Amino acid sequence: MQLRRIIDSAIPTPEEQERLLAEEGAARDAAWQRLAARTEEIRIIDFHTHTFPEKIAERALDQLSKDSGTKPFTGGTVQELQASMQEAGVDLSVVLPVVTNPAKVAHINVTAAKQNITVDETGILSFAGIHPEADNYRILLTVAKRLGFRGIKLHPDYYRIAFNDIRTKRIVDFASELDLIVVTHAGTDIGLYPPVYCTVDMVADVIADVHPTKLVAAHMGGWNNWEEVPERLAGRDVRIDTAFSIGEIAWLTPDSAKYGFRQLSDEKFVELVHAMGADRVLFATDSPWAEQKDYVNRISNLPFTEEEKRMIFAENAKRLLGLPVADTE
Repeated sequence: MQLRRIIDSAIPTPEEQERLLAEEGAARDAAWQRLAARTEEIRIIDFHTHTFPEKIAERALDQLSKDSGTKPFTGGTVQELQASMQEAGVDLSVVLPVVTNPAKVAHINVTAAKQNITVDETGILSFAGIHPEADNYRILLTVAKRLGFRGIKLHPDYYRIAFNDIRTKRIVDFASELDLIVVTHAGTDIGLYPPVYCTVDMVADVIADVHPTKLVAAHMGGWNNWEEVPERLAGRDVRIDTAFSIGEIAWLTPDSAKYGFRQLSDEKFVELVHAMGADRVLFATDSPWAEQKDYVNRISNLPFTEEEKRMIFAENAKRLLGLPVADTE
């Protein structure tokens, strides 16, 4: 996989991981406390974004764009995400790392943890990555917790391992024991060939078997499998995010749309939010693959109550992340 080679070329050394654990924990904790102290200023949280190191961002986005047939809205760097946030009025973005090689999990998480030392300044909070084929997953998750991560990202389609495979279930189980949020890609991946490795039924199976405490099924519970979401997930202990699920897809060429993929209509989006409950929905874009400003404007103009908008845009995310929620919200 070309993307794997691109990402591996930017991996830091084991020595950097040890230094981060020994020297930078206090700085991360202080940054988080400063962020929490101004929680009332945080009105919009994008719970699902992606960035790449500058030296590989262009190559990574080119490859992903070719695979998916879609155009990115930024260049995929932290700096461009910050510019997008400023334009859109997004106060905090959660970055979800891509992990394609189990041997590189710890190293990728070192880079991700460095981002969180300045979260109060940048407004960018990174989660940790993990891979189901990592035999030392318990150590990796324990280290992720020590590194101050609030959660982890899983992408079963990149692993080619089903979400309800025992290797994935044990990660979800132990992450929940550590009180880590688990965000998983759910549904079809526009850039990868079938089969789908995280169907709505698989999400329901993991919920029933593992009972995760902080599970988020991305892309409104299952991208392009949305008709199954209300029946299988409504009323269950799971959140969904709005990433890459509404509006027009920015195809590279007209031929790119030949598979018939489409986003939810405004009406179907509202119906799905109400079926799941607005208190279970997290605002998210999948930036750079969707435009933050467009998503903020689009969802702001949908027929939700002001209370529902507050929950979707920030309140639900704050509670999940452990940020204070003001009584006035």
